[in-house]
Amino acid sequence: MTPNLHELDAFAAVARLRSFRKAAEERGVSASALSHALRGLEERLGVRLLHRTTRSVTPTEAGQLLLARLAPALQDVAEALGELAAMQAEPTGTLRLNVPRPAARIVLGPLLARFVAAHPRVQMEVVTDDGLSDIVGEGFDAGIRFGESLAGDMVAVPLGSLQRFVMVASPAYLAARGTPQAPRDLLAHACIGRRFPSGHLYAWELQADGEPLSLVVQGPLVFDDDMLMIQAACDAAGIAYVYASLVQEQLQSGKLVTLLDAWCAAPSRFYLYYPSRKNLPSALKAFVEFTR
Repeated sequence: MTPNLHELDAFAAVARLRSFRKAAEERGVSASALSHALRGLEERLGVRLLHRTTRSVTPTEAGQLLLARLAPALQDVAEALGELAAMQAEPTGTLRLNVPRPAARIVLGPLLARFVAAHPRVQMEVVTDDGLSDIVGEGFDAGIRFGESLAGDMVAVPLGSLQRFVMVASPAYLAARGTPQAPRDLLAHACIGRRFPSGHLYAWELQADGEPLSLVVQGPLVFDDDMLMIQAACDAAGIAYVYASLVQEQLQSGKLVTLLDAWCAAPSRFYLYYPSRKNLPSALKAFVEFTR
C-alpha cells in the first residue's frame, strides 16, 4: 500500500525534531499515535527509517535519504495550502457569470464597479447570453435568470428589485394607428416581436383579471435585443413589450408612452443562481454576500 501524506509528514517531523514527544506536541497528537503511524510506514516500505533508543531518535541512512527528498516537497505542500487559505480569506481569482443581456443592463451593471473596487484581486468575466445555458457544463461559476426558469437543484439568491414588463409606443405611432384598448386590439397593430436564441418566437405574456394570458402578435420587425425594440418603438415602427427599467428615460422624455398597463404581466425578479452551497470559490462567495 502506498504511504499516505499523514504518515510521511509524521516521519519528517520526528526525523527533524529527533523526538516523538516534540513532534507529537507540534502536531497536537499523542506520541503513541505518532509511533504507531511510523511503524506502519516502515512496514509498508519494508525498510527501517528511524533508530530508536530510550534516549534518542535518529534517522537511518534510508531515513536520511527520504527526509532529504521529502522535506522540500512537504514545504511546497504547506505553502500551497497556505495560499489556498489566503485565497479564502481574501477573495481572489476569476468569477465567470452567464447573464441575459437585460439582466446585465438592469441589475448587474450597476453592481460591477463597486464589487471589483471592494475586491481588487477578483477578475469578473460576464458573458451575455439570452439562452438557457447549462452554466455547469459551460464552465460558469454562476448565472442570472428569472425565477420561473431556474432548475430546482440550483441555489437561488434574489437580485435587485421586482421587474415588470410594459407595452410602449411612440405618440406618432398611436396618432397614426390608434391606441389599443384591450389585448385583442393588439392583433390589428404592428407589434415588435422577440425571438429567443432557441428560435422560439415569444408570445406576449399578459394577464386578465389576474389570470395568465398568452398572445401571439404580428408585426414587420422581430429582434433578439431589447434596445433594438426600444429604438424601433421610438421611431414609430410599432408597439414593443420590454422591461420597464430599460425605458424610463424614453417615458420621462415623452418619446414613448405605456399602453394597457392593467394587462401587463405581474412583476417578477432576477436571481443569481449556482449549483451548490458547499465549498464555494472565494470570489463567488464574496459576490453572493455582496448581492445580499
